[in-house]
Amino acid sequence: MGLALDEARRALEHGDVPVGAVALVAGEVIAADHNRREELGDPTAHAELLVLRAAAAVVGGWRLGDVTLVVTLEPCPMCAGALVASRLGRLVFGAADPRAGACGSLYNLCSDPRLNHDVGVTHGVRAAESTELLAQFFAGRRAAR
Repeated sequence: MGLALDEARRALEHGDVPVGAVALVAGEVIAADHNRREELGDPTAHAELLVLRAAAAVVGGWRLGDVTLVVTLEPCPMCAGALVASRLGRLVFGAADPRAGACGSLYNLCSDPRLNHDVGVTHGVRAAESTELLAQFFAGRRAAR
């Protein structure tokens, strides 16, 4: 999670919401990135999706059953859908997102029995640090208005 938090801080350099993600296979980092929506002008440039694409390139295919994704914020519905579609092995996240979280808070796509794959989820890892980083970012935005 420390590496994902480092990635999240990098998003601040270009005004993006500080969310970072890291993909691992057998404990080895194979991909890392952070939100880049503002930087790229791309509504799909969430940290999770960028890392899933990079991880698929490294493993040589779209099935990511051996991959663990570590992300600082609970994935949104778009990202959670991609986790299920990629057959991700495990998700570890920090801060819960009660307004848009789709891995246990608002929705639970990762373990919806109607879908064709279950993603194992571990939540709350270094949640206070992830939450504080996000809170500082949004407080700064409100103050700038």
